[in-house]
Amino acid sequence: MSTIRLTAAQALVRYLAAQKTPEGDSFIAGVWAIFGHGNVAGLGEALYHAQDTLPTYRGHNEQGMAHAAISYAKASNRRRAMAVTTSIGPGATNMVTAAALAHVNRLPVLLLPGDVFANRAPDPVLQQIEDFQDGTVSANDTFRPVSRYYDRIQRPEQLLTALPRAMAVMTDPVECGPVTLAMCQDVQAEAFDWPLSFFEERTLHFRRPAPDALELETAVAAIRAAKKPMIIAGGGVHYSLATDDLKSFAETHNVPVAETQAGKSALPWDHELNLGSIGVTGSAAANAIAEDADLIIAVGTRLQDFTTGSWALFKNPDRRILQLNAASYDSGKHNALPLVCDARVGLQALSQNLGNWKAETDGASHRATWLAAVESATAAPEGGNELPTDAQVIGAVQRASNADTTVVCAAGGLPGELHKLWKTDKPGGYHLEYGFSCMGYEIAGGLGVKMAKPENEVVVMVGDGSYMMMNSELATSVMLGHKIIVVLLDNRGYGCINRLQMATGGDNFNNLLDDAYHVEPSNIDFAAHAGAMGATSEHVKSIEELGEALERAKASTKSYCIVIDTDPLPTMPEGGHWWDVAVPEVSKRKEVNEARKGYESALTNQRLGD
Repeated sequence: MSTIRLTAAQALVRYLAAQKTPEGDSFIAGVWAIFGHGNVAGLGEALYHAQDTLPTYRGHNEQGMAHAAISYAKASNRRRAMAVTTSIGPGATNMVTAAALAHVNRLPVLLLPGDVFANRAPDPVLQQIEDFQDGTVSANDTFRPVSRYYDRIQRPEQLLTALPRAMAVMTDPVECGPVTLAMCQDVQAEAFDWPLSFFEERTLHFRRPAPDALELETAVAAIRAAKKPMIIAGGGVHYSLATDDLKSFAETHNVPVAETQAGKSALPWDHELNLGSIGVTGSAAANAIAEDADLIIAVGTRLQDFTTGSWALFKNPDRRILQLNAASYDSGKHNALPLVCDARVGLQALSQNLGNWKAETDGASHRATWLAAVESATAAPEGGNELPTDAQVIGAVQRASNADTTVVCAAGGLPGELHKLWKTDKPGGYHLEYGFSCMGYEIAGGLGVKMAKPENEVVVMVGDGSYMMMNSELATSVMLGHKIIVVLLDNRGYGCINRLQMATGGDNFNNLLDDAYHVEPSNIDFAAHAGAMGATSEHVKSIEELGEALERAKASTKSYCIVIDTDPLPTMPEGGHWWDVAVPEVSKRKEVNEARKGYESALTNQRLGD
């Protein structure tokens, strides 16, 4: 057997560079790295020699780097991924939030945190966590519950099994998610005689499981028996590259489609069967059809509470759920009829077996009324000095966009307004991280999207609160030459959660900056801040000025940040649905007590376990 002597870190880097997609691209498109104690001497040295085959990118925050890597994978429909390496201690634990985000959203990322010495000779080393009862514990154990696969590399040869397992998880349609290989720092530098066959170029396979014959027969019978079915399209439609198949199925069988946050852009916004968003942030059209539907055909969605209106949306007593999902875990939720398979394969099999069958559902009038409401909400204001709403800002950004624009967002009030209002022409034109709803994802996420889709104009919409959580990768986008446009809506605080606080009877408290304890009023110059990080920036005072600034931003060759003040209170009144947010049973505030009565009444509409 032919061998080559390499350190564990060198072997890891060489193996990653050899993993290819069916299209011939590198599956691991690059490595994000902040070097420090625990990875600079081992992985850092190995990456230095591999810059031509496995590029290294430097970020400013470990969580931000991981968010960029995760958004890259999402924008690539899980066909490509990135790795992230950090030092031990705080550098590693800074990535835990991002690992949880990837886990919830089922997105591949390879996390390579440095770890303590396997030989324990210098213990306790700098940044080492010591467990008084367990000598095997390190800070990296925090990754265990938020990783799809976790391993601590304590001998070089363990990579011979750990790395193929990592690739298998990251390309699996069900298990896909974050992989953590905690790299003991002394082991990174240890050499081993590796079989050369381990580094042979390998083309990875993306499995498409076919449906079980009996499940398919049962599903077809359920659809044929339905009079008013509807489809809920989730992120799995995108990851399966099944958007054309969804469109064909809907048209052939006259089944209307609603989209989750992850599924949005599965159908063009102007398709006659596209009812728009579903659930708590849903369109009035989709929610009206959902309430009356006798069969929900859920395709590639985990039916999260925002999608189902906390399971109070589907009111038809004869309603059934058919779950077409690659994961059996999801397919059986709420006594659904399971159809465990790949979304593309499943839709094709269903359509073939249904033949000329067509549904009777007609959502045209609902759709027309909804689109009129969207136009009204997003129209430019006519005069006046009032602060613009989020919807009006979205309208301005929409008018400045085209079919090759991708909008990026994550948390706060904007995801709800965007889910209702944003119009997408192509798959991938809408990139929302709403499984974990992680504040601070937006700018790093926008950078990852731009790296995956350099031909697209990437517009990041972010509130001031989320911007303050994490903004440092704006400087990284400038440094790397990956231009993004940031539209920063400043409503002076956490406007979304303030509205929720008011809706549940609470007083304005600790959310908007003026309502939080302070000695000096907060007065942040966001345009100056963005400019200090190298972006071109400006502050505009109206929707008209925003439109003009967006044209300058599109013409710019580097990242551009536009700041606009907005009203923290109004949201689009049409659409939406109840969401289960527990209200205290006892309070000194009469407003809370009244809200509790409304909450208890709403609970009676929940259809749990049926």
